[in-house]
Amino acid sequence: MGHDGRFAPSPTGDLHLGNLRTALLAWLFARSARARFLLRVEDLDTGRVRPGAEERQLRDLRRLGLDWDGPVTRQSERGSVHREALATLAAAGLVYSCWCTRAEIAAAASAPHGSEGVVEGAYPGTCRDLPALARRNLERSAKPAALRVRTEGARVRFDDRLAGSQEGRLDDFVVRRNDGAYAYNLAVAVDDADQGIDEVVRGADLLATTARQIWVLERLGLDVPAYAHVPLMLGDDGRRMAKRNGARCLDERLVDGGTAEHVISELAASVGLIAASSGPLPAQALLCEFDPARIAPGT
Repeated sequence: MGHDGRFAPSPTGDLHLGNLRTALLAWLFARSARARFLLRVEDLDTGRVRPGAEERQLRDLRRLGLDWDGPVTRQSERGSVHREALATLAAAGLVYSCWCTRAEIAAAASAPHGSEGVVEGAYPGTCRDLPALARRNLERSAKPAALRVRTEGARVRFDDRLAGSQEGRLDDFVVRRNDGAYAYNLAVAVDDADQGIDEVVRGADLLATTARQIWVLERLGLDVPAYAHVPLMLGDDGRRMAKRNGARCLDERLVDGGTAEHVISELAASVGLIAASSGPLPAQALLCEFDPARIAPGT
């Protein structure tokens, strides 16, 4: 048996063809190894959730022949798991309150402050060691606080199955937003560990977040999964595919003619798994010859 995997879309709208290609690849990684494949809806950012989006996303995955094990889970229903993880970090002295606004962070981060090696726009640590009086005044104010973790500029190294050797140097990132919602880097790490995910297959746009999630898992004493960040499908303008640059969803593609099997073949061919001349194929037909080494980088 191989690595258990998952697909975790956010219900902010219909899945475009780039999202569906990532879902297909995640499914192929798991199913070709006879492993479990789970589906988790990442709906913590309630302000961006759109009515009916989850139902349409699940429908499109089924139309492409992608199946999953067990019931669909939702991050919004996993608050107790996230709360326990945050409490563990806090008990270790790794959590502090931050009252900075985005504008204040941007202004401070753009000023020279000697944080060599930290990514551009990183949190400069303004609230990390506030004087006691300033902290008490902020705690008494009505200004909401986010919670950040003290990473001490840690460097995290890991090997990605497709992107190779990686290293990230961490800033003090947010683990709970100032509106009370748990942040992505805490929730996704804890959920993957809690659900027994052995290999995280997702889009290359999330590669830069991985070091933060590994740091969280290591501080919580949880197993770190393997990672495989698959290339993003690009839009007509050469940028990451999105609705704003003409990305199409499954319904829009099927209006042009063809079937779900045509779409599966097009998605597989676009990443180098099969020849463009292969003709329509069901997703199941890709399993027996699936080889991650054939995935073309940057496609």
